[in-house]
Amino acid sequence: MRYIENTLKGKTILITGGAGFIGSNLAFYFQENHPESRVVVFDKFRNEGTSSSGNPTSLGHFKNLIGFKGEVIVGDINRIEDLEDIAALNFDYIFHQAAISDTTISDQELVMRTNHEAFLNLLHIASEKNATVIYASSAGTYGNTSAPNSVGVGENPENIYGFSKLRMDESVRRILQDNPKAPIIGLRYFNVYGEREFYKGKTASMILQLGLQALRDKKVRLFASGEQRRDFVYIQDVIQANIKALEVKKGGIYNVGYGESRSFNDIVCCLKNELGDFAVEYIHNPYAFFQTHTQADIQETMTDLGYQPRYNLESGIKSYIETIREIHNRSK
Repeated sequence: MRYIENTLKGKTILITGGAGFIGSNLAFYFQENHPESRVVVFDKFRNEGTSSSGNPTSLGHFKNLIGFKGEVIVGDINRIEDLEDIAALNFDYIFHQAAISDTTISDQELVMRTNHEAFLNLLHIASEKNATVIYASSAGTYGNTSAPNSVGVGENPENIYGFSKLRMDESVRRILQDNPKAPIIGLRYFNVYGEREFYKGKTASMILQLGLQALRDKKVRLFASGEQRRDFVYIQDVIQANIKALEVKKGGIYNVGYGESRSFNDIVCCLKNELGDFAVEYIHNPYAFFQTHTQADIQETMTDLGYQPRYNLESGIKSYIETIREIHNRSK
């Protein structure tokens, strides 16, 4: 589905983190809906290294890009020489998805350099080209403050990841104070799930993880009572928000969620409707920074971007379930 009328003919679109979950979905969206544009993916890709959390140091995976016909640049946003490759491109739009998104990483210096300092460098490059910047922020900026979560209110992150994203947003706010029409749009993603997230491993959505547990073990495990609540947003709605941000005439920071809070027990009910019955085990939650309740206030997102979420938890899981089955069957 094309979300804007503009064909983007002759435009160059750069996607950092383009081999990751959201970045690769963006790449295929443009390939399928705006074939007259030039799409360039920039990604570090993963190597054999792992972070302190045991996850890969990069979540980019080549399999997310199988079938992609555009250009691919291998690079690290922390390396000045790789940023020079970006600066050499004559791009019109940059979708900045590259980041350390693993919330269990405790290396504060690395997270801040990757998520905030590199972002400032990219903003400088984009400003010299008069390019529009659409970047990934996060609901992690709100920490455990009361829901519903509104931009500019209760921004009290619980971990270094959320703090790094808040610093990105604060840097943009300073720019917008001087130039409200600066073409910089931050999108605070809530709990995103959907196709091409498999290679996130342990950081993939609970919807995928619980679905695979149910198929493999006929049992799933939930923290505490399973009544922690999140705003779960399907990948297609996240792509919609990114694309509609292309046509916004002013800079800003916006929440991207469904606008409704649902529990992990609700996920279990949806999965049982699709997969049949399975057992549920409730276990101790080891994470002190675990968010207990998030819900996106999306009124400004709807008004300014024309964003209209199409998938609630039931319809999103129904759309996703065949992919979950396919992943399970491949792992047998």
